[in-house]
Amino acid sequence: MKRLLTLALLFFGNLGSVRNLAAQDLAITNVRIIVGNGTVINQGSIVIRGGKLTTVSAAAANVPGVQTIDARGMSAMPGFIDAHRHINTGPAEKDRMQELLDAGYTTVLSGGGPAEGNIQLRQHIESGVIKGPRIIPSGVINLGNSTPEQARAEVRRLARLGIKFIGEEGISPKPPTAKELENLRAVNEEAKKVGVWVMVHAVSPQAMMAAVDAGTPKLVHTPHFGWLSFEDAQKVAAAGVKQLSTIGFGVPVFGVFANDNLPRFRDGKAWPEAILQGDGRGQEAGYKVVNARTSWDAGVIYGYGTDTDYFAKAGLEHELKSLNLMFSMQDIIKLMGPNTASFIEMSDQLGTLESGKLADIVLLGGNPLDGYWNLLNPKLVIKSGVIVSDQR
Repeated sequence: MKRLLTLALLFFGNLGSVRNLAAQDLAITNVRIIVGNGTVINQGSIVIRGGKLTTVSAAAANVPGVQTIDARGMSAMPGFIDAHRHINTGPAEKDRMQELLDAGYTTVLSGGGPAEGNIQLRQHIESGVIKGPRIIPSGVINLGNSTPEQARAEVRRLARLGIKFIGEEGISPKPPTAKELENLRAVNEEAKKVGVWVMVHAVSPQAMMAAVDAGTPKLVHTPHFGWLSFEDAQKVAAAGVKQLSTIGFGVPVFGVFANDNLPRFRDGKAWPEAILQGDGRGQEAGYKVVNARTSWDAGVIYGYGTDTDYFAKAGLEHELKSLNLMFSMQDIIKLMGPNTASFIEMSDQLGTLESGKLADIVLLGGNPLDGYWNLLNPKLVIKSGVIVSDQR
């Protein structure tokens, strides 16, 4: 009984220490600032008050009475956003959420899953039960097993729950069925009425263009079943449709699930045999990286998403390595920052280090412009002015 009482006191004591986290007034000095909009301040300072950025400049910070962090040799960039990651509440949620913070993620848009579970996870973080990134919950509607009336009703139900993003709505790769498209049109129409964004899982150019023609505003995948033409990519851009990367799909993973130097799919199964609906020999990986560049060059707002549910830092490294085949580090920083903030409709708050925005910052142990590997070395992670990970 005594031992149970001690454990209970420890538990509630730890709970209280999480709940008492509050935004700090901070000054970060002698830091390289990767603003995210193309501007780089080689040595500057950042001042944070009330959870927001008040000053980002090349001038030295002189803020008496405020905790000062000397970031000499480090680089500051906007907190990472994964706009398509599969998350949910569960027995290991505390560890999984801390892993995301330690990797540099301060915001995550759920890649579908039960809406109620996503909402519960957000509540656990916002109420201080656990630490974690800012969670944007989503819900899913099965387009193949619904009628248009049922799909519309589900959109309204999710909106009443407070869901702002619906997806990923799956449609068949080649080509989508008439029923899927009928339901998708109904979902898109109803979503506009209730102020909800729809995200579609379209993994072929045919499915992608069908989704765009049906009025879909967001695509969570780069196509990996065939080549995307530049003309079609221009149509996507002209329609104002935003797209995420998730191009690590199809690229083999090494050293994550086992250290035997064997290529594996992202779920740990054999590569390429276990690639979902694979065309063979992992050619999906080639389609994705080329189609990614085609979308980018055509002017599509192209953001960052991993479509993973495994170890946060391993998933980050895998997606960055894949992106680096086709994108410069300048492109990747724009892609991860302002483009992804635009995808989640938070450009006014996230994506760049500018005065007035939320103080979401990753301090890195190197210069990310020198190579993606420096994004894998976070020293300090700040979310809304709170230090949530300190690995210095």
